Order: sequence, then C-alpha cells, then structure tokens
Amino acid sequence: MPSTDAGADATATPVPSTDTGADTGLRTAESGTGSGTDCEDTLDLRLPDELIALFAEEGEGDQARSRGEDEGPPDVGSGSVFGTGTGTEADDDLLDRVADWGPVLTALGEFHLTPVHIDRDLSLITRWMNDPAVAEFWELAGSQTVTQDHLRAQLAGDGRSVPCLGVLEGTPMSYWEIYRTDLDPLARHYPARPHDTGIHLLIGSVADRGRGLGSTLLRAVADLVLDRRPACARVIAEPDLRNTPSVAAFLSAGFRFSAEVDLPAKRAALMVRDRSLRDLL
Repeated sequence: MPSTDAGADATATPVPSTDTGADTGLRTAESGTGSGTDCEDTLDLRLPDELIALFAEEGEGDQARSRGEDEGPPDVGSGSVFGTGTGTEADDDLLDRVADWGPVLTALGEFHLTPVHIDRDLSLITRWMNDPAVAEFWELAGSQTVTQDHLRAQLAGDGRSVPCLGVLEGTPMSYWEIYRTDLDPLARHYPARPHDTGIHLLIGSVADRGRGLGSTLLRAVADLVLDRRPACARVIAEPDLRNTPSVAAFLSAGFRFSAEVDLPAKRAALMVRDRSLRDLL
C-alpha cells in the first residue's frame, strides 16, 4: 500500500512513497525518551533491513486476512462528512490515542484532528484525492475503491498509522496521516529513533492553498504530537524534493532540513521538528 508525502499549502501537494506504516505487524523494542530527553545524534538507531522486511511480510499477511474477511465495501451513505455511521477506527495505542488528543487553538481558529470513519468520510476524501494537484503526488486518483483500500489498510492495522480529517472551526478541510516512522519501512532510509512520529498532509480546497494555512497547521499539529506524545522527541516528514512549496511550508512550520533520502517512489527531503528546538524555530 502506498504511503503519502506530507503536503503543504500550495497547489503542489504530497507524494506517495512506499508505505504508510499500516502494513507491518510487529513492534520494535521501545525506550522511553521522555519529554526532557534531547536524544543526541550518538543515540540514533537504524533498524536492520532484515527486521523491517519481517515487519512488512507479517503486516501484509495480516492485511490479506483482513481483506479476506471483508464482505464488501461499506455503505457510504449521503456523502456528508458528518453523516451517520460508525466506521472503524484504528486501535491507536501506538500513537497515544490520537482520537483523544482534543482540539488546539491556532491563529486560524480551533483545529481538531478526528480519526477517519470510512462510511462518513470516504466520499469527501475521494473527491480530494481526485483533485489533479493532489493526485500528482498522492497517486490515489480514481474510484472510491482506491481511496477506501488506502484507508482500510491503515484502519485494519495495529494503529501505527492513523488517518484523520483536519477540522478547522467545525469544517473538515484537510486530510492527515499520523504515523510511527520508527515502525515504518521509512526507518530503513534514515537513522530512526524510538517513537519518531511522522506527518502526511493534504489541504482539500484549492482556495485554502498558497496562503500560509498549511504552515500554520503543520506547526500546530507537530506541537500537538509533541504535547500528546511525551516519549516522542522528533516529528518527521518526507516531502518530495520536487514539491518545493511543501518543503517551504515545513521550514516555515519550524521543521529543519536534515537530509535528502532516496525512497522507492521518490527522492525526498527529510524534515525534522525537534522537541529540543521547538521554542527556537
């Protein structure tokens, strides 16, 4: 299952790489890097390729079994974002229960991450994925089945990747994926640390792009991750190097450029927001 590139607030939006992190099935050993730990570079950890391959193999098996038990696509209903239906949320304990993070006040108003419910949100997210500017990077254009498969692969996983709607002042206006990069195949491409947490983003409306909104929300969500996940010392993103508006948005949001990394589907800019530097950038 393809993962996606963290987007920005311009017409160029995120890029798929290899995986959202929902298709691997084992936890690595975790160490509690508390909020007062800076995690110096000498403590960088890099998972062996063989171990990450094992994660991927077992996760793919779990997803195949889940698909085999699936009796068919969910009832999408009227397409209203806040329509009826319960959906299925990931068991997101690996991310300290994103559903319970609550709202955050930004310069744009109150912002809230709410985990996706397929029967409530599928129509809206599918429409966003078919926007040409979004499709160029996310590569999920097509029928609702394409978007549904992408969402289900995360929701059927163990909670290491949680798809969310971004709701600003009561209006759903963006799509996010909050995921554990240290438990994701991305970890084989950079020196991952325990509890590293990643962000993917797309802004849904054309009218909301290119005016700084993405930078404001990226900073707010990155800080929300650090506030709600005390063991997380860094927030990670990997936008496509071609997506210069996205890279610029991350820089404006307090991320620093760490390195260029070659991922299976793109050459990416590894962006990092450090807990220890959050008040300086």
